[in-house]
Amino acid sequence: MKPRVAIAIGDPAGIGPEVSLKAARDPQVRALCDPVLIGSREVLAMHAAPCGIALDELYIRDVKQPPPRIGTVAPEHGRAALEAAAIAIEGALAGKYDAVVGAPHTEAAIHASGLKFDGYPSFVARICGLPAEEAMLMLCFEHAGREMRIAHVTLHASVRQALALITGPRIIRTLRATEAALKALGIERPRIALSGVNPHAGEAGAFGREEIELIAPAIAEVQRAGMAVEGPYGADTLLQRTGYDAYVVMLHDQGHVAAKLLAPQRVAALTIGTPVLFSSVGHGSALDIAGQGKADASAMREAITRLVARRRRAPAT
Repeated sequence: MKPRVAIAIGDPAGIGPEVSLKAARDPQVRALCDPVLIGSREVLAMHAAPCGIALDELYIRDVKQPPPRIGTVAPEHGRAALEAAAIAIEGALAGKYDAVVGAPHTEAAIHASGLKFDGYPSFVARICGLPAEEAMLMLCFEHAGREMRIAHVTLHASVRQALALITGPRIIRTLRATEAALKALGIERPRIALSGVNPHAGEAGAFGREEIELIAPAIAEVQRAGMAVEGPYGADTLLQRTGYDAYVVMLHDQGHVAAKLLAPQRVAALTIGTPVLFSSVGHGSALDIAGQGKADASAMREAITRLVARRRRAPAT
């Protein structure tokens, strides 16, 4: 059986509904999974018309919401985006969907709504009933024929704060979450490379001792548990190393700079460490072209196919 993927349609006033529609009817996507659109049917109809898309050919889980003012920022648009995402995540927790993909949202609209939101990883964790620190981010993209996956030990924190957050238990938790996510994606025996935090991975203590005192012991512990993890490697050469299914970095920019340089419009952001496979696209809601049928859905399509290309839904028992 093909896996079922819930697509939360994002900001109803942006391009989220349009790229969701285009991705859901894409032959490549439909060959790999059964997509289900989560959001207002009325909103989807507004965005489908300029694209010539018929809604009756698509699966829709209708969410009653007020019609948006397309191309504008409004609190109700932020609430609508998060409501659709929450419904999709709750459905995945209940076993209705095998994975969830979130279409672009507008940070300003969510902020105006007054809802608590500091990124999808902590949002997904909250819906799943987990502490925010249990969820991490993995950036996924293709470059030069290689599937690149970069997970982060720390994310949205100042460098000073991030250094304090890098502990042995946190590194181990990130490595375990990375391995679990790779297995959920269909990789039976994942191989993971881990970066250092200091230049040249500390150069045997010359540039810092985090690699010796924190990172190497964490690697040894997960290796004893049977995980295939190697490192620590210098962050500047980490991604040159082939033969790995994922890379784990210590700091935000160690992963994001590479991803946005190599694949600025094609990065999928996968939340790991939670029981729900959740991915979002790496671009915004493009309010200036919303509702015109001009949006490029390639990033949305890639986010979906990347989640399901290596897996198939288990038969019902």
